[in-house]
Amino acid sequence: MSIDLTKVNKDVVDATARWCGDRMETMRGYRIPWWSHWSSLAEMFLPRKYQFFATPNNYSKGSPINGAIVDETGLVAARTLATGLLAGLTSPTKPWFRLGIQGQDDLPEGPVKEWLSECTTRMLAVYAKSNLYQSLGDAYHGLVVFGSALQIQYEDPQTVIRFLNSPVGEFFFGLDNTLRVDTAYREYTYTIAEAVKEFGLDALSSGTQNLAKSASSQDTEIVIGHAIEPNLPVYLGGVEQPYLVPKTFPYREVFWESTTNAGTQSQNRGFVLRASGFREIPFVGLRWDVTSNDAYGRSPGMDALPAVRQIQTEQRRKAEAIDKMVRPPMVAPASMKNEPMSILPGDVTYSIDPNIGFKPAFQFEPRIAEMMEDIREVQSRIEEVMFTPLFRMISAEDKVQTATWVDAAREEKLILLGPVIERTENEGLDQIIERTFAIMQRRKLFPPAPAEISGAPIEIQYISILADAQRAASTSAIERWLQLAGGLVAVKPDAMDNVNSDETIETYGDLLNIPPHLQNTPEAIAAIRAARGKQLQQQQALQTGSAMAQGAETLSNTDVGGGQSALQAMLGRAA
Repeated sequence: MSIDLTKVNKDVVDATARWCGDRMETMRGYRIPWWSHWSSLAEMFLPRKYQFFATPNNYSKGSPINGAIVDETGLVAARTLATGLLAGLTSPTKPWFRLGIQGQDDLPEGPVKEWLSECTTRMLAVYAKSNLYQSLGDAYHGLVVFGSALQIQYEDPQTVIRFLNSPVGEFFFGLDNTLRVDTAYREYTYTIAEAVKEFGLDALSSGTQNLAKSASSQDTEIVIGHAIEPNLPVYLGGVEQPYLVPKTFPYREVFWESTTNAGTQSQNRGFVLRASGFREIPFVGLRWDVTSNDAYGRSPGMDALPAVRQIQTEQRRKAEAIDKMVRPPMVAPASMKNEPMSILPGDVTYSIDPNIGFKPAFQFEPRIAEMMEDIREVQSRIEEVMFTPLFRMISAEDKVQTATWVDAAREEKLILLGPVIERTENEGLDQIIERTFAIMQRRKLFPPAPAEISGAPIEIQYISILADAQRAASTSAIERWLQLAGGLVAVKPDAMDNVNSDETIETYGDLLNIPPHLQNTPEAIAAIRAARGKQLQQQQALQTGSAMAQGAETLSNTDVGGGQSALQAMLGRAA
């Protein structure tokens, strides 16, 4: 909800602007070491995905900035990992999550399950129409290279939701007491025309309004500050100030013009353009891996950076060696100075003394094969660090491997990627799904909930490719256990008595995410077994009756003398 700043006391607005400006400057100081490291990563991996300074009116934005890259192995590996995360965690082509009821893993068929399924379907449809997957792809790319990524989620009148990505170097993170990102600040540039469309002419400072009324200034850039943080008290001089955003909103958002543009507002650190309140946290701060209370994450790109730098040097040295071999430095007698000379094919160079002619200064035979071997070894190290083999498990191998080998290799890689999957789901995707659910619920985009679900907490269950594969890795232990029990049957027939076959199959199916409708309910299983038992009893009764009839026929055909059969004799004695 946007706040009407014209109805708020100016001192409250100025105090909030001062608070946000001061906090941003403090966060900027703590971010400097990361900022320097990110610059090195951007140079080798993503030259155009890094905002070094929020500098307005920079006329060199389109200039070449990837001159440091001569071997693209790191760049391609980062792209492969980012694409693999998008397809593996949040695939645009298949469901990657479902809604459930907390504490009820196996919901029975009925209205509750149908409602949850319909809500999931509608949410996936909203995501498909929004820019979520494009935004996630960009966020994953920044995550694997820089270790941190910011993704902001807004409500949209046309597409329900929309997402905004902020490049590394543009944002600042702050943590809560659980060491999760709960604060995001940004500093970015807008043209005057963009600022007018976003905030309105009347919301801008007087200096910017004057620029907005000039045709030649429409594309002039200004610096904008942006803060999203918990809606806690603001202090000025140690005194708590009134709330700019009502306390009923857990999070607040503030935009302001930087003091670079609003000089008359320098004492307040800027000119507030807009303030809003949110019922849910409207952004996610993704981090690959963290240490202690670090606000920013560490990444595979940081681990691969030394090897990526090494391979740039080796490729340059190899090219230099080939160049020396093809176009070697030449030596000629002094008498040939200022005479025409050439090393081009077919050209003739005339020499006064043929014995002291135009010839290479030294014999150079570079060991190109050894250079290429070392380059391939470094490339392999880069790909290993960037998890490339996990997403190219079979195609990256020189020969076809057995399914058992592939499963074992995939399980090994997933163990390494497991913490990242958990962190991405818990600190990122959970918040996106929860906010989307709340927005759609407020806009009445879900069918009426059944009475049975009233007050029950909704649970998010991930069914993405990587989440399924991670769970499936646990099935190998079950398989080895069953193989052991089966192998003991030959020497100890009662070994299988230790195996609860029903629970084993159900647990195995859950780990593989087998759809519930493919598994029989306990009631159905009991009915099937009862019918099978009844059928077995009938077969046994038929077999018993058949044996008795055959015995009676044999007795009736057996002559015991006196014109009497054995059956007659037995019946006579019985009588």
